Amino acid sequence: KKHTRVHTGEKPYTCKDCGKEFADSSTFKNHLRVHTGEKPFKCTFCKRQFATRTTLKRHTRTHTGEKPYK
Repeated sequence: KKHTRVHTGEKPYTCKDCGKEFADSSTFKNHLRVHTGEKPFKCTFCKRQFATRTTLKRHTRTHTGEKPYK
């Protein structure tokens, strides 16, 4: 069902704050943090906090030196 929306363009999740629409609930939940300021993902190296797991992972590479695309 979720993948089907890629093809149909269906976006059943709408942000009440800004009107932006989303096809899947996880992306929608991540977006809501833009408005709430919630940053539940914390760096274990420097304690900096992030709204999404993806941005935390990218940030962590600054500490580890990992270069996954080289």
